[in-house]
Amino acid sequence: MDENWQEVFSTSQPWQAEMAKQILEENGIAAVVVNRKDSSYLFGEINVYTELTHADQAKELLKELKG
Repeated sequence: MDENWQEVFSTSQPWQAEMAKQILEENGIAAVVVNRKDSSYLFGEINVYTELTHADQAKELLKELKG
């Protein structure tokens, strides 16, 4: 990822990462999902990134989803 982007959410569940992206986009925040999960052994994380300028707001919006 570019240095102007920051990870704001991490999960092992693909559906949860897509939900996070949708929540952010509904609130006007561009988001990118990066799947780092190994397809053979099914371990690893899926990360959601936003631009640095929106990172704090994004984390706040995703608090409930993480909990």
